[in-house]
Amino acid sequence: MAISRRRLIMLDVLAAFAFVLLPQVTVVRPAVDGAVNGSTVWLLALSTALPLAARRLWPVPVFGLVLTAACAALVVGVGPSPFVAAAYALYTVATTRRRQPGPSAVFVAGLCGAGAALLTATGGQGYQGGTKVVQVVFGLLVLGATWAAGSAVRERRESTRRAIGHAAEQAKVEERLRIARDIHDVVTHSVGLIAVKAGVANHVAATRPEEAREALTVIEDVARGALRDMRATLKVLRQEQESGARDLRPVLGLSDLPALVRRAEAAGVRVDLRSQCAEEPSDAVALSAFRVVQEALTNVVKHAAPTSCRVRLTAERGTLTIDVADEGPGPGQRPAVPGGGMGLVGMKERVAAHGGTLSAGPRPGGGFRVLATLPY
Repeated sequence: MAISRRRLIMLDVLAAFAFVLLPQVTVVRPAVDGAVNGSTVWLLALSTALPLAARRLWPVPVFGLVLTAACAALVVGVGPSPFVAAAYALYTVATTRRRQPGPSAVFVAGLCGAGAALLTATGGQGYQGGTKVVQVVFGLLVLGATWAAGSAVRERRESTRRAIGHAAEQAKVEERLRIARDIHDVVTHSVGLIAVKAGVANHVAATRPEEAREALTVIEDVARGALRDMRATLKVLRQEQESGARDLRPVLGLSDLPALVRRAEAAGVRVDLRSQCAEEPSDAVALSAFRVVQEALTNVVKHAAPTSCRVRLTAERGTLTIDVADEGPGPGQRPAVPGGGMGLVGMKERVAAHGGTLSAGPRPGGGFRVLATLPY
């Protein structure tokens, strides 16, 4: 659980009071000839401890001030204990400031560990303060270990932020692709049918007005359905953005394929639909299968109508197989509807999301075939 900034500052104030008392403890004071004036000890203790209360506000100035006071305390004989306060200030600098390329935190930590082991092995049975050199080495080891720990924490935080940022960007990309697929599936199928029937109506308007009116009726029905689907899609997207509401509409599936076939037949494609599903696939797989068949029939309408097409669906042993094949352009083929390419990409993405396979290409005997497998 995150700690509030006010509580952190209060902890720093308490730590400052503790560091004021630390130099007064005789066990960590060096044994030197001549006593150090008590007022001097208190003054240096206050100089090293009180600035720590503001270490989160001004990390670098506070560290510089505390380090200067710690060095002064070492010179007058107070001992190396004020370096602990300097290390406390250095930790904030190490965790909040980017450093220039240099020794890694692991290298510095290992060096400090080796130095501490060497210092311990060569020391006496009890702490007697040591020489000034020993005290300086002790202070450097404390500062180095603290810097290594702070740098490691900062690098871990930056790595976590990068991972979170990458995951957020990936989620945005996947969401954009999902929206693009949904809009493509809703719009392209209906607009393709409208374009085909509009071409028919324009072609026979003068010679066969009844057929032109029939085409206009189909255009009206398809356009109204497309508007309903588009409104529903946009409504769901807006709800997801505003309140996270989920779509409560029935999920499109294999039972909706007959309606899809009727639309394709209205555009001049004779469809033979056969489904042999001994098992019921999941809703997600059924929706993807519906979209694959929808896109395959849309391509037939756009590039081969009028023609014949067969659609076969088989669900057994945990795999749903979709086979859509047409016989190629028939006599009196209308000009193909411009555009294309995104539909196959969308089909591949939907199939790949379920770990399935997709192949699409011309048939040896003419026509085009789409074959997809969807595990469930």
